[in-house]
Amino acid sequence: MNELTADVLVAGGGPAGAWAAVKAAEAGASVVLADKGYLGTSGATASAGTGVWYVEPEPAARETAMASREGLGGHLADREWMARVLDQTYANMNELAEVSKYPFPVDGDGRQIRRGLQGPEYMRRMRVRVRRAGVRVLDHSPVTELLADGSGAVAGAAGYHVREDRPFSVRAGAVVLATGGCAFLSKALGCDVNTGDGALFAAEAGAELSGMEFSNAYAIAPAFTSVTKTAFYSFATFYRSDGSVLEGAGSRRGRSVIARTLLSEPVLCRIDRATPEEQRAMRLAQANFFLPFDRQGIDPFTDLFPVTLLAEGTVRGTGGIRIAGADCSTTVPGLFAAGDAATRELICGGFTGGGSHNAAWAMSSGTWAGRGAARYAAGLGGRAAARPVRALGEAGVRPSGPAAGGHAEHVAAVQAEVLPYDKNLLRTGDRLAAALASLDGTWRELRGTLREDGAGVVRARSAAAMAAHARWMYNAALARTETRGMHKRLDLPEQDPAQRRRLVTGGLDEVWTRPEAGALAVAS
Repeated sequence: MNELTADVLVAGGGPAGAWAAVKAAEAGASVVLADKGYLGTSGATASAGTGVWYVEPEPAARETAMASREGLGGHLADREWMARVLDQTYANMNELAEVSKYPFPVDGDGRQIRRGLQGPEYMRRMRVRVRRAGVRVLDHSPVTELLADGSGAVAGAAGYHVREDRPFSVRAGAVVLATGGCAFLSKALGCDVNTGDGALFAAEAGAELSGMEFSNAYAIAPAFTSVTKTAFYSFATFYRSDGSVLEGAGSRRGRSVIARTLLSEPVLCRIDRATPEEQRAMRLAQANFFLPFDRQGIDPFTDLFPVTLLAEGTVRGTGGIRIAGADCSTTVPGLFAAGDAATRELICGGFTGGGSHNAAWAMSSGTWAGRGAARYAAGLGGRAAARPVRALGEAGVRPSGPAAGGHAEHVAAVQAEVLPYDKNLLRTGDRLAAALASLDGTWRELRGTLREDGAGVVRARSAAAMAAHARWMYNAALARTETRGMHKRLDLPEQDPAQRRRLVTGGLDEVWTRPEAGALAVAS
């Protein structure tokens, strides 16, 4: 039970991980899925509803869909990847209807409306699908490090069964990292498991990251809850504490105005621009958004309520593990990435708003990564399980000096540099450099001493992953000397045409950033 073997190991149980496991199993691979929480209930998708980038295969509609977000993302997206995702998302959503019997709503003509999903029902059905595919599911079993063979190819992973209080390992021909993004334990709904672990594992194996400067996403939330469904705030008016309208504040554009104001006074809100029909539709679409209001006797359509901004990092940002192939392979043999753990620049450039593109990317990249991992593992024949392996984990599991605990103090040190609006959202070179210097010190300290026993290894590795994420973010943000996408430099407010390129980042003790060389080849 402590040492398992499989053709494919999937780390993570959100939508990307679930699709990867299903598609790898359908391709003939034996599959183990290890989730930090409980497959079907953990992560950002399972706790809420989401729109989906679902567009009928009609050329004009597809062209409009691709063009609509290119400018927002700073023109860094790739049209071929966008088209691939639209095709795959269309197929997967139809598969949800036909195979999983997902209960999509219907229009007046009786046709199903397949542009959104209720997260709890979606992920409940994906768990059923995963189990029926023959996948072995390890719930409450976070992966803590990758294993590699003598050539450096990824050959499995080690982790910890939290409920059973024991370690485990999985020897595998290939690994799919679908561990989600990093929200720095900001308390955003569903993001308590999203501490960026997969990116740390990938970097320790030698993989690269991309788009890490686009990791400063903040979501609007009522000050008394963690529900971050920002789309509804497009119907809202924002006010200062004295009741005057806060000019320029908004959900799609204008969060910086909200952030600047929150530094000195409360910001109030009322969703007062929605028609009665739109109000009814909102309640049907996102019942959990209204639950905290109803419990407190607040009508958000007529009453003022205080709002805050919660960091969502790479959960809603676009940075992540760099994709090197059409099958979502990375630059490391045997390692694949999907969902929020992978960069979403290929379809979003430097900006994502609501969940639609994120949901489409999760199911599409999960599908490709699962199939690609199965194909890679099959190419190894019987050699996968017999390979000698070594563990790759460093910070938080194998410190360079005398071991000590203290993950909580390191988490607090990271949060102090990435959660405040005036450091991460309202960026300037001086602020970024000062925050990065502090984070470099935090990394050196935890790299030298942090290690915890038993289940504590999970918390220690999460602390290390958050510190690594923050350093990649700010290194890339300093390298992008312009404003583009969600990366806004107050000291450099213009977009520089010469910097219309993606930035690749890597390294752990020594972090580096460079422009991406050449265009990424995409298979048809």
